[in-house]
Amino acid sequence: MASVSLRGIKKQYDNNSVLKGIDLDIADGEFVVFVGPSGCGKSTLLRIIAGLEDISDGTLEIGGRVSNTIEPARRGIAMVFQSYALYPHMSVFDNMGFALKLAKVPKAEIAERVGRAAEILQIGHLLDRKPKALSGGQRQRVAIGRAIVRKPEVFLFDEPLSNLDAALRGQTRVELARLHRELKSTMIYVTHDQVEAMTLGTRIVVLNGGRIEQVGTPFDLYERPANKFVAGFLGSPRMNFFEATLAGQSGRSTAVLLAGGAQVQVAADVARAQAGARVTLGIRPEHLQIGRAGGHDGAIGAIVALVEYLGDVTLVYAHVDGVEAGDMVAVKCDADTAPPRPGSRVELVFPATRAFLFDAEGEVFAPGWVESTAAPLSQA
Repeated sequence: MASVSLRGIKKQYDNNSVLKGIDLDIADGEFVVFVGPSGCGKSTLLRIIAGLEDISDGTLEIGGRVSNTIEPARRGIAMVFQSYALYPHMSVFDNMGFALKLAKVPKAEIAERVGRAAEILQIGHLLDRKPKALSGGQRQRVAIGRAIVRKPEVFLFDEPLSNLDAALRGQTRVELARLHRELKSTMIYVTHDQVEAMTLGTRIVVLNGGRIEQVGTPFDLYERPANKFVAGFLGSPRMNFFEATLAGQSGRSTAVLLAGGAQVQVAADVARAQAGARVTLGIRPEHLQIGRAGGHDGAIGAIVALVEYLGDVTLVYAHVDGVEAGDMVAVKCDADTAPPRPGSRVELVFPATRAFLFDAEGEVFAPGWVESTAAPLSQA
């Protein structure tokens, strides 16, 4: 096991700057997930740690050793790719032990390491099979086992579940979490899937445009986003956003005017802004409440456009008064609550202690309610 430290890491291809100064410390034994939209630089950063990409500028340390120019095979890492990359003519046993055979590890030790990895991954009964006789999930476990037998200091995963169907992704996520608990190894995982990020990572690194937007536990990033990008990226459906204007503040209660003319109270500290400033109001679908039309002060009118029943929850999409017709607001309701019918008129109620305000640059104003949140600040 080893820690990983990145200082001022930059990557440039001709005139294209992919990474623009990454500073990050990953502790020994952590499970850290890199997440972000396509093209944000997460896979490039992983490949730099692996030694598959050169560093344009900055310093990389693995286990306290500067590793900028150390060849990949000597970095003490093992990488699992999106593609299984198994040798089709070899058995599972031979696929898992091939790197050890090339390193001239004694046969008895190869058998011991492969057997232990197969036991951890629950594929001991598959060791004699060829890859063509395996399911997608089984092939991915073989690829992971090939990494385990090398006893690396750091495991690197580059979107390893992308080729699996939804059921297998869920099952394999559980197995990866169990694997981390058993091995207690440092793991760095790249994904564009926020569900994988939220369920696997002890910490999540959100990247955007070659820069780190925020680093924190899944709870921290979801409940206390640093900016509008992080708030909108994590969550499904994504956070609802409304253009608004600051109307005034009394203590930690801030009044904002929405485009449709409604005034909403938000628990946020906006002392650094002036009345009349343009802001963005954000609230997650599960925190919006649907009320009967004409029954609430400070609510906004909307017309229901679509209702999706998903079993455990019901999603209601509505067109809001004063908002462009192409934009819809999502509301997440309990499945046992009767949803409104499409075409019906409703009011959306904003709980003041569950909404966020963002300034013109997208930075969050300090929420006035986070101190009362019961969940811990850190899970790491």
